[in-house]
Amino acid sequence: MPDWYSPLRRILFNLDPETAHRIALVAIGTLGRLHPLNQYMADAWRGTLPAHPVEAMGLHFPNPLGLAAGLDKDATAVDGLANLGFGFLELGTVTPLPQYGNPRPRMFRLTGAQALINRMGFNSAGLNRFLANLDRHCQQVRIGINIGKNAATPNAQAQRDYITGLRAVYTVADYVTVNISSPNTPGLRDLQERQALNQLLFSLKDEQAKLADCHGRYTPIAIKIAPDLDEEAIAQIADALLVHGVDGVVATNTTTTRPLDPIRYPESSQAGGLSGAPLAVLSQQVIAKLKSYIGNDLPIIGVGGITDAASAQAMLLAGASLIQVYTGLIYQGPRLIREILETLEQ
Repeated sequence: MPDWYSPLRRILFNLDPETAHRIALVAIGTLGRLHPLNQYMADAWRGTLPAHPVEAMGLHFPNPLGLAAGLDKDATAVDGLANLGFGFLELGTVTPLPQYGNPRPRMFRLTGAQALINRMGFNSAGLNRFLANLDRHCQQVRIGINIGKNAATPNAQAQRDYITGLRAVYTVADYVTVNISSPNTPGLRDLQERQALNQLLFSLKDEQAKLADCHGRYTPIAIKIAPDLDEEAIAQIADALLVHGVDGVVATNTTTTRPLDPIRYPESSQAGGLSGAPLAVLSQQVIAKLKSYIGNDLPIIGVGGITDAASAQAMLLAGASLIQVYTGLIYQGPRLIREILETLEQ
């Protein structure tokens, strides 16, 4: 396939990162809505990709490579993204009420490191707009929906926001991810601590059981955790996930650490979560430790630092059943999907 992304990337990288993101998402969403072209794209691109079916969380995935949450927060480009060949899309993070997020600028490129720093802060159009957008998609693709709490909601009432989100998306999601690990909402990561996590998981599983009875379908729940956890915290989280019967775990979110030379990368001093290539080893280490505690009792969705086929393979070898990309897609374009899936075939 010709490399049409490189010249496009040069144009986009001359723009502010958030502006470039918005333009690219609008373009992908528009192409996805042009149905004759939509079908041509699917036949010309997705139809030639190898299939690697995976069973996880009681679901069938056509291949293990998904889109990570954060790229399409408001479900505006589902059909276009589905045409790229992903085995599943994770949309969001969506919050119950609309919120702007943190002030701009709030996204920064570290191009030489194939990395991004963001402090978006769960910018979201809110559940009503999200669900209206999602209702318009036509492509058949597995959908995960990543839910969060509003910044104005104190942690003591966080369960309310997560239950609201779970109820709203339960019948339209193939699985739901509960995001308690973004570094950009103050205090959010405190929900990973033992007491808070157990209370939250108890409420979520109780609500899941009620919704399953009500709707006659079981929608799995996964928890998204941070990469900045020590071994004791990983062990405690693993124990809580198993005790409460959570269906999966997404590891990991962005990191607040900075494994970069600040002289070479002055933007690394920006506050926020670091994603991309520098996160790869840390995410793989967390997954390997998590896997040692949970074994095969629940699947891991591995995300963080996948920028090529080698890092994708390393994530799977560390213990992930499914993997996701975001920052790598920004830097490499859709050819990354082909590279990973074709390498898995070997």
